[in-house]
Amino acid sequence: MQKNPSQFLKRFEIRKSLPFWLILPTVIVILVIQVYPAFYTMWLSLQERKGASWEYVGFDNFEKLTKANLFPESIGHTVIFLVGYVILTLTLGFIIAQLLKRNVPLTGLYVTILFIPWIIADIIAGLVFRLLVTPDYGLFSGILAERGISVLTDSRPPSFIGSFPFPPSPAMIFLILAATWRALPFITLLILASLQTIPHEVIESARIDGANGLQITNHITIPLILPTMVVALFNLILGGMNGVGMVFSLTGGGPGTATYVLSYFLYVLGWGQLRFGRAAALALMIAIVNWFLIFLVLRATQLHKKER
Repeated sequence: MQKNPSQFLKRFEIRKSLPFWLILPTVIVILVIQVYPAFYTMWLSLQERKGASWEYVGFDNFEKLTKANLFPESIGHTVIFLVGYVILTLTLGFIIAQLLKRNVPLTGLYVTILFIPWIIADIIAGLVFRLLVTPDYGLFSGILAERGISVLTDSRPPSFIGSFPFPPSPAMIFLILAATWRALPFITLLILASLQTIPHEVIESARIDGANGLQITNHITIPLILPTMVVALFNLILGGMNGVGMVFSLTGGGPGTATYVLSYFLYVLGWGQLRFGRAAALALMIAIVNWFLIFLVLRATQLHKKER
């Protein structure tokens, strides 16, 4: 029995368009929660609230933002936080992953315990760490007070270069430690999973050839897990630049302005002062910085691969 050509063409068209209809819900979700907010933020950064309506002000929000006293200081705090947070988390994550790879007794239990901080919300983690250093009854407050350190009230530091806040205040150091504790489990497990893909024969061959532990790490381990390290670095950069929950609950930007990072400055502008135009302008600046940092990481990774 001969098939009807029109029916054949109709079925062919349905099969051809089927992938489009399958991904359409995902595309709609992306448009609603990512693309639309991005374009709305761009529009909002050029507006200013005047009564019940919006008024176009061009780049006035960007100009006022850059002239704000807290803007350069928050940049300095963000740089200090990001450098300390990324380096400390990656270093500790790599060391702990190397230890767990050795299949010591109760490794599964250690991994389970290690994973606990990652499932705790930033707000809750910040509150817990704040209780540790609260004056009078904090677990560490007495020990720190004996050394003349008060995390929640000491708002130093002296300026190192202009208004650049270096050395960091005790509150900034404690914030870096708390953020590292929160992010360490995921980064450790990510690196551990990558380490377990390295063939054992490669390590043994290097040891037979006389390579020591440091040489194996530098010339074998790190190059083989470099893609995973780049992913971990992306995660830390984006989380460190955009995370506000830990700062909000642990220090509230204080003491004084000692932990006023860009993400917290954005929160204060938007929800504290209701200056949504300037907040949108700052959000665009932070997005550009994120893209620039990611570009630098990718570029450095490509150069590293070429050298090898």
